[in-house]
Amino acid sequence: MIRTQPQRGGWLEVICGPMFSGKSEELIRRLRRAEIAGQRALVVKPAIDDRYDVGHVVSHAGAKMRAVTAEASADVPRLAAGYDAVGIDEAQFFDDGIVDAIEELVERGARVVAAGLAQDFRGLPFGAMPTLLCVAEFVDKLEAVCHRCGGPATMTQRLVDGEPAPFAGETIQVGALDSYEARCRACHRAGHVDAHATLRA
Repeated sequence: MIRTQPQRGGWLEVICGPMFSGKSEELIRRLRRAEIAGQRALVVKPAIDDRYDVGHVVSHAGAKMRAVTAEASADVPRLAAGYDAVGIDEAQFFDDGIVDAIEELVERGARVVAAGLAQDFRGLPFGAMPTLLCVAEFVDKLEAVCHRCGGPATMTQRLVDGEPAPFAGETIQVGALDSYEARCRACHRAGHVDAHATLRA
């Protein structure tokens, strides 16, 4: 895909998809390329995401890059001051203020790459991601491989003791391979019809 990037000013790129689709790996790849081009690059991640390494963003495949953590979205512009390219990993875990924080960075002239889950485990819009998808100059929606049928997975299934988690559970529960699976729409289970009825209501 050939993209014409803005000649001046900053812009926002959003990478979304289910778990295990390579979002963090793609974010790291783009920030590494920015560094090779001589730009100052930084990754910011939410403090809640401590699955692998507090001081790094780490993909499921093992790609790794130094990162700083932010307790709240309001901390992001301060942490990213002076950087040319800024990665925001697990953007869905930040509060809604992340939209304004990113807008501030873009207005400063930074290239911002935000990666995150567009849908929660119920299949509903997750956090500020829908807004970020709307305001971004560039959007990439990645697919994973369905853990059940091997087809293209666009959804995330939360599991409790190997069974689909009830949709009444907490939305945010940072987990790893043993508590989540990538699923295609057909294999995603546990009341997705009810969840979307709730969204329409």
